[in-house]
Amino acid sequence: MTPIEVNVERTAGDEGGGRRHPNTCPSCRSHFRDDELRHSLRVCAQCGHHFAVGAMERIEQMLDPGSFVEIGSELRAADPLAFVDLKPYTDRLLDAELATGLGDSLVAGSGKIVGRPAAVAVMDFAFMGGSMGSVMGERFCLAADLAVARRIPLISVTASGGARMQENILALMQMAKTVGAVDSLREIGVPYISVLAHPTTGGVIASFASLGDVVVAEPGALLSFAGPRVVEQTTGEKTAPDFGRSESNLRLGQLDAVVPRRELRGELAKLLVLFSPAEDEPTGDNEPLPQTGSDENPVDRVLGMFGLGRKRG
Repeated sequence: MTPIEVNVERTAGDEGGGRRHPNTCPSCRSHFRDDELRHSLRVCAQCGHHFAVGAMERIEQMLDPGSFVEIGSELRAADPLAFVDLKPYTDRLLDAELATGLGDSLVAGSGKIVGRPAAVAVMDFAFMGGSMGSVMGERFCLAADLAVARRIPLISVTASGGARMQENILALMQMAKTVGAVDSLREIGVPYISVLAHPTTGGVIASFASLGDVVVAEPGALLSFAGPRVVEQTTGEKTAPDFGRSESNLRLGQLDAVVPRRELRGELAKLLVLFSPAEDEPTGDNEPLPQTGSDENPVDRVLGMFGLGRKRG
C-alpha cells in the first residue's frame, strides 16, 4: 500500500489553525511562559521584539517599588450621545473594564524613579484600543496639574489608536485640552517627557504625545497619524517598509531617541537628574550654579546644554 503524505501549510500568525497565542513572538515564533515574559519586561529574548505592556505593568517596570500613588481612578466615562454600534457604548466600557481591570485607557498618578519624583500618565492599548475619550483626557490633565503643583516632571507613555469614536466631538476636544495642559507645564518650566509605544496614532500623536521636551520611542513602534494601509489606499502609492516606524521617525527628526525597553528606566532616571537636580548635589567644583536670566526657561537651558533645543509649533 502506497503511503500518503500530507503537507499542511500555515500562514504567519496561524498556530494550530487558530489564533496565535499572545505569548508567541510574531517575529521569530518563540514561545514564552507569562512569568518569563514579565521577567524580560515583555521583550523577546531571541529577537528583541517588544510585546504590548499593560498600564499597571508598565508602571511597575518604570517606577520604584511601592512609590506609585494613583489619582483620578474614580472617573468613568459617561454616554451623553447614547452611542450604539454593534453594541451600546456602555456595554463596551463594561467589557473593557472587566477585561483590563482599569476604569479607562489611561492611568495617572505620581511616583519615583531611583528616588526622583515624577507625575506619570500611562496608556493601556487593551482598553478599547487605548482610545482617547473624555476620561482619558481628564486623567492626563490631572497628572499635568499635579506636576505643576509640585514642580515635578511629567512622564507620559502612550499606546493608542486615536480618538474614541463613541464619544465623537467630545473625544476630539481632548486634543485641545491635553495640549493646553502641556502648555501649562511649559509656562512655568516643568519638564515633560513623552514615551511612545506601539502603536501611537491618530489624535494622540497629533496632540500631547508629540509635544514632549524630550520624545523617545520603543523600537519598531508604529508612530503616525494614519497607518500604512490607510495611506496606501488614500494615495494609491506603496509606502516604504519602515513607514511610520520609530526608526524612520528618528531618521526624519521626529524623535530624540529610540530606547529599548530594558534601558528605558535608566534613561528616564538620567533625564530626571538633568531636569531636576537636587539642590544639595555638588556641582563638581564647589562653585554655585550659574544664575540664568529671568526670561530663560530652565528646561530650555538643560536642552541647550545638549544641543537639543525646545520643540515648538
